[in-house]
Amino acid sequence: MELIVREARPCGADDQVVGRLLVQAFVETYSKKMPEVVVTEKRRLQLLDVAMRRSQGTVLVAQLGDQIVGSVTLLPPGAAESEAWIPQAADLRQLAVSPEYQGRGFAENLLAETEKLALSWNASAICLHVRRKASGLASLYRRRGYLRDASGDIQISSSAPGTILDGYYLPVGARSARSLMWD
Repeated sequence: MELIVREARPCGADDQVVGRLLVQAFVETYSKKMPEVVVTEKRRLQLLDVAMRRSQGTVLVAQLGDQIVGSVTLLPPGAAESEAWIPQAADLRQLAVSPEYQGRGFAENLLAETEKLALSWNASAICLHVRRKASGLASLYRRRGYLRDASGDIQISSSAPGTILDGYYLPVGARSARSLMWD
């Protein structure tokens, strides 16, 4: 079967599947890899609200056959909910791949599409945040060309005191030109 990356459809079915996928990835998987991470009910409800994210930006899904196996959200430059710290940058959020499909390169496919989308928006960069102890995820972004930028770090107190999200960014022009040629 061929993997297809497409925009999430504004229908209940896509929203429900993506919402469940995000809860599985951010609640269940984090609890195994980082048991100190506590996901509040408010955060769980935010993860389930895919329609809200679609209203703020673009939600992409990775589909294998008739099954959605991954998702990512990209907010355009200047979006109200953006946490991008670089002017005119897009904000990447909630990259997730179903645990049974991890390690197959599907996250790379999703990231390649976000880079093309950011380029079409004339974004200067893509900014994102990674929980400080999520070293595997940080490695994925670094392999893709993302650069660590401490000026983009965020300390959040709602989930756990002292929780730090590390800032990373990808200059869009250079990386996306390579992505379009090689991906």
